[in-house]
Amino acid sequence: MIKQSTLFLLCLSLFLFLDPQPVYAYIGPGAGFVFITSFLMIIGSFFMVLFTLLTWPIRVLVRAFKNRNAFANAKTERVVILGLDGLEPTITERMLDEGKLPNLKKLQAQGSYSRLQTTWPALSPVAWSAFSTGVNPGKNNIFDFLSRNRNSYLPELSSAKISGARRKLSIGKYELPLGKPSIRFLRRSQSFWKILGDRGIFSHILRVPISFPPEKFNGIQLSAMCTPDLWGTQGTFSFFTTDESIDPIKEGGETAIVQKKDDRVEGFIKGPENTITKKKEHLKLPFVAKILNKDEIELTIGKETYHLKKNIYTDWIELRFKAGFGINVHGIARFYLIETQPHFRLYMTPINIDPEKPALPVSYPYSYSVYLSKLFGKYATLGLAEDTWSLNEGILDDTAFLEQTYMIHEERETQFFDALDKTKKGLCAVVIDATDRIQHMFFRTLDDDHPANKYNNHEKHKNVIEDLYMRMDDLVGRTMQKLGKDDVFIVLSDHGFKPFKRGINLNVWLQQNGYLNLKNGVKETGDFLIGVDWTKTKAYAIGLAGIYLNVKGREKQGVVKAGEEYQTLKRELIKKLSGLKDPQSGETAITEMFDAEQIYNGPYTNNGPDLISGYNVGYRISWDGATGIINGVLFEDNTKPWSGDHCIDPRLVPGVIFCNRRITSKKPALIDIAPTVLNLFGVEPPGYMEGVQIFDEEVNGGVDEVASQEVSEEISQKQIGSSQ
Repeated sequence: MIKQSTLFLLCLSLFLFLDPQPVYAYIGPGAGFVFITSFLMIIGSFFMVLFTLLTWPIRVLVRAFKNRNAFANAKTERVVILGLDGLEPTITERMLDEGKLPNLKKLQAQGSYSRLQTTWPALSPVAWSAFSTGVNPGKNNIFDFLSRNRNSYLPELSSAKISGARRKLSIGKYELPLGKPSIRFLRRSQSFWKILGDRGIFSHILRVPISFPPEKFNGIQLSAMCTPDLWGTQGTFSFFTTDESIDPIKEGGETAIVQKKDDRVEGFIKGPENTITKKKEHLKLPFVAKILNKDEIELTIGKETYHLKKNIYTDWIELRFKAGFGINVHGIARFYLIETQPHFRLYMTPINIDPEKPALPVSYPYSYSVYLSKLFGKYATLGLAEDTWSLNEGILDDTAFLEQTYMIHEERETQFFDALDKTKKGLCAVVIDATDRIQHMFFRTLDDDHPANKYNNHEKHKNVIEDLYMRMDDLVGRTMQKLGKDDVFIVLSDHGFKPFKRGINLNVWLQQNGYLNLKNGVKETGDFLIGVDWTKTKAYAIGLAGIYLNVKGREKQGVVKAGEEYQTLKRELIKKLSGLKDPQSGETAITEMFDAEQIYNGPYTNNGPDLISGYNVGYRISWDGATGIINGVLFEDNTKPWSGDHCIDPRLVPGVIFCNRRITSKKPALIDIAPTVLNLFGVEPPGYMEGVQIFDEEVNGGVDEVASQEVSEEISQKQIGSSQ
């Protein structure tokens, strides 16, 4: 009998073949978009699809024969993993005790609960990469959201690199590629679902971070974190206004001044760069907003007109940008009318890749994103889809941000339950983002003295964190209703959360202490350390993870000799920065700086920071410090709505894990999940995996609360400082 997963993949392939889409474009971080194909490639693709369809029966039979014993040694036939990004143990445990999380309490009673050790550093891309691969960053090459270019010292996206075609044909104003661009996936080591697939076990993977571009394996995948928007950024919103006196947006968005005449407002929606032209200008899409009254407008884009009401999001609206030669690049966005008077103010989300007509693959197979769109309607594809910067910049208020986040969350839930229904055997895994985004933006509501409350109203949404946790508990309950008695169900978070009250600019400290120098005449740098004299700089910080040394022979203008000088400098910096005090409060701001060579091992260790920052509760790298601005300010209050974080000493922000089976490991860690799931399916974990299985050999259910609490207390005793 043909497996349901095989039929599902066939239907997707047939759907794409019978409902062909126009030729699209590729886009990427900093790469704009480039023409994907040529006439010969179209012909080649046609014959490839034809060959696939003609040989499908044979391949299905071969696969069925090859995988006939895939589950022969399995302890279960289905594993379901629900990732709740950032669920904090102290909040979870308090609400469990108060009876506010009945479904998680039930799951704990069926099996177990424990705190879960996170990664170094406790950053989402690092943590979820360890979850996926079962190895440390030295083996999977993901150390931060960003990596540094050793030649230019500029930051680059750590997980993917997009480059255009090598050869181009120049015709007048056009510059046509003669091949397709490359999208390189920079994470190394294999995901455990790829290993399962090689053994004939199907997986359905939804929105697990660091999955762009989607990998080819025996299963289905929808990409998540680091999937770009149509501009090639990690999420840039647009703000249209007639107010010419407004301060420009600093981060995460662009202000567009539009013109108003009588009751008409006219402007342009900025699209991606047109990289098939020599000028590389951004494509533009004109719009007209007709003001009906103080609370309503009619928005006309192309041939379509939409009715907008104040403070109400539109559905996803398709935006089609014409690049030339009949080439269209498709995106989707939501609009939100803020006001029509005294000034016109209109917000537009970052332009997401249209899942129905994807400008680059956001799923595997390519047609899966199309399938979901046809089945449930348009949905967010951007890796960081919840627009935190619009709230940070004061364009959206708390209510609008929450509404947007939960709208996206509803899309994820719908996709997850569809995947769960279709995955009768194998692995079904999803990661929910709302828990991370809402805690980032609303941790201020838990503390009346948080600096962010001076400028942001926190009373209206005082219970937003508890409401979030109870909503996730309801999701857990609805998932449990769909489980079979032999299914293994795991609920986990990659890290916890703590308040972010004060920022530290490590580059300012390095400058003040003689380890970093600016060029003659430069008093302050712009973003990305522009203005640093690299010939006189020994150490620098960029991104969120830690400090890099300017090593001779490794960095282009390195000055620190490898060997003893390098080791001596590391020891010196660790000694001086560990225990660093905040002069304003007298509190310890950095618990410890860690030597990366003592944390990481593997062939990619040199790609990461040399020192990992272990900030104390309440502290983090400052906003300017993260982007490489040096302005003389060492410590500063964090007054942005982004008021909670986890970029601190990893021992202070463990995650959580619930399971309907007994966890026998006394120190379960996120890195253990990959080998554990492989073991559940009877697959021997590869020798390079560093994690260990967390269940006993029989994988039986049942552990009492006392045993579970003992594990939690043991982990808790290892924490440093306050956890409040």
